[in-house]
Amino acid sequence: MNRRRFISRSLLAGAGAYAAQIPAVHAAKSLFGENYLSRRPMLADRTFTSTAVENTISSLKPRLADPELAWMFENCYPNTLDTTVDFEIVDGKPDTFIITGDIDAMWLRDSTAQVWPYLPLIQQEKGLKMLIAGLINRQAKCVLKDPYANAFYKDLTKESEWKSDSPEPIAGVHERKWEIDSLCYVVRLAHGYFEYTNGVTPFDQHWREAMQLLVKTLRTEQRKDGTSPYFFVRRTDNVIDAPPFRGTGQPVKPTGMICSMFRPSDDSTVFPYLIPSNLMAVQALHQLADIFRRGLHDEVFSADCESFAREVETGVKTYGIVEHPGFGKIYAYEVDGYGGQILMDDANVPSLMSLAYLGVHQEDDPLYVNTRRFLISDANPWYLTGSAAEGQGSPHTGKRAIWPMGIILRALTSTSDEEIAHCLQLLKTTHAGTGFMHESFDKDDALLFSRKWFAWANTLFGELVLKLADQRPLLVLRD
Repeated sequence: MNRRRFISRSLLAGAGAYAAQIPAVHAAKSLFGENYLSRRPMLADRTFTSTAVENTISSLKPRLADPELAWMFENCYPNTLDTTVDFEIVDGKPDTFIITGDIDAMWLRDSTAQVWPYLPLIQQEKGLKMLIAGLINRQAKCVLKDPYANAFYKDLTKESEWKSDSPEPIAGVHERKWEIDSLCYVVRLAHGYFEYTNGVTPFDQHWREAMQLLVKTLRTEQRKDGTSPYFFVRRTDNVIDAPPFRGTGQPVKPTGMICSMFRPSDDSTVFPYLIPSNLMAVQALHQLADIFRRGLHDEVFSADCESFAREVETGVKTYGIVEHPGFGKIYAYEVDGYGGQILMDDANVPSLMSLAYLGVHQEDDPLYVNTRRFLISDANPWYLTGSAAEGQGSPHTGKRAIWPMGIILRALTSTSDEEIAHCLQLLKTTHAGTGFMHESFDKDDALLFSRKWFAWANTLFGELVLKLADQRPLLVLRD
């Protein structure tokens, strides 16, 4: 959907002034005195509390050398648990519904990404493990409800604000934008759970049926015969809100790749073969094969997934890699199989920048290195430089807005201490005094920002700090 809920300009007189603007937030003294006041909700107002997460915060925060970074970590890392979780037991199974933040709906993509930094802790705490299992269960319900939808409601009586879309969303569906990555994130979460626990409890018959439908949908969108049952029409004057040709998208040459009508930003694609999403699909199919082979002992479905993954990967290697005059062989962002290509990136994940973060490529892989050099250069039309910061943007928020998520992903995929330190400084100087990550901010004025409550970006920032403390402690720790 169009997530541009507001553009907020806040001239902050101090931490107390900001705390007064937001309900259910308390201003407790931090370990560093009164300069950095907690922005977390009061304990009674938090939507989920994890002892393992709280222990991680209390253990790491005093060790962080920069008090502002420590304050931001304390605010951001638990933000998903603090503010977005609806957990209960339904039909004897855990059920977890996680809204994206200031939009009261659950995205398959966002919900996985929001809990991802907590996965390493699930063996430490039964409640956190149940939370993740509950989200796996809920996502399976969503896939079975509509495998083409990207965002859902828990309340089946809630009327979608996009009810005028064609086809109209069914009960429980917020929006029906077909994005490959939505289904990939469902598999990513399940495989993450499997890797950390070696358990298969959530992978019951209901979940297996959802996975069968998931793979069937991806195969349908290979469009080998040039057709698809999917279309999406919206009454809008914004060209990126819906695909062209009555919602069916640009023509493509069948290549083995999968068509995506929308990007992870929820903007429509120009060319339907979205390369980072197809690469994530290759990874997801391998992950699904792994679960069915080692966990569920279904060699037939596992082999089918592996074969499908190889087919998509061959398509990407054949049509998705281009020769750039300044950077050599790099990935295109979108292609059509006929030679049409777009060279750019979008800050939303999966992006080309995020391929190393997702584990699709090693950080030193030459193809990824070349692509990454292109992405942080002025050859990339969506790498923006202003007086406030530099970083990846997105057509979703216009030609002036940089995304903190893009800066975080640059740091997460960097092999340079200097580059990472630069990214940390950019993040510290562009949160507009709030202590949280936003969707985007103006390249010349970080006080002009969108989405003050964007849980994915917050927990991703927490993930960055945890990674640096573990792998590059000299950058962030006191000793």
